[in-house]
Amino acid sequence: MKIIAIANQKGGVGKTTTSINLAAALAQLKKKVLLIDLDPQANATSGLGIESPEGISLYSVLSGKSELNDCIIKTGRKKLHIIPGHMDLAGAEIELARSENHLTRLAETLKPLKKSGEYDYCIMDTPPSLGVLMTSALAACDEVLTPLQCEWFGLEGLAKILHVITQICRSGANPTIKHEGILMTMYDGRTNLSRQVLEQVKENLPEMLYKTLIPRSIRLGEAPSFGHTIFEHDPNGIAAQAYLKAAKEFLKRHK
Repeated sequence: MKIIAIANQKGGVGKTTTSINLAAALAQLKKKVLLIDLDPQANATSGLGIESPEGISLYSVLSGKSELNDCIIKTGRKKLHIIPGHMDLAGAEIELARSENHLTRLAETLKPLKKSGEYDYCIMDTPPSLGVLMTSALAACDEVLTPLQCEWFGLEGLAKILHVITQICRSGANPTIKHEGILMTMYDGRTNLSRQVLEQVKENLPEMLYKTLIPRSIRLGEAPSFGHTIFEHDPNGIAAQAYLKAAKEFLKRHK
């Protein structure tokens, strides 16, 4: 099992949307996928039409109150399971910060599941912050995929996440962490801004940039309110095609 953290400390860049729809696309491509909602807001959970069950989140596992396998639930989609998010994850920020092994606790928790080979990929939706949950995810993952909104503030966020990844690597908490790629989101080719931001990333980080561009789409924004992935809400639309293409590109990069 390869663990992929979908990470960008800036909010509103399409991180949760990417977590949900990349996981769903990989499942459609016959990969067994576990989605972990690490955000106390639990948007990845509600975005799949799942109510956050009381006591079932990584908080209960990290605090020693339950086993990891007890927190994995079915999503109603073939080959896609989830560890849901819950507001109690906010408490994990405080408790983990007090522990000596706060950076590696999540990695140790996921190690047995990783060795089991039950899943092909684990996709972690991380909080939009640089707190303990985010750094724990970076210390636990094999790779980081950064969704990047096609705006100038997005470039500032990218610089920060790359800096944090370097710090995690140098600290020894995860010396093999790899920044797998950058997925441009909310792209609108009709605007100079989208094209300029894309060119800036292409010029500076060409090997990290996904060729697939996720378009700005009203249907993509609507889908979570129905508890749907884009493949259920608008299966023939441009956003569904883009996320499926991104998933295929993801798999090609992992051959």
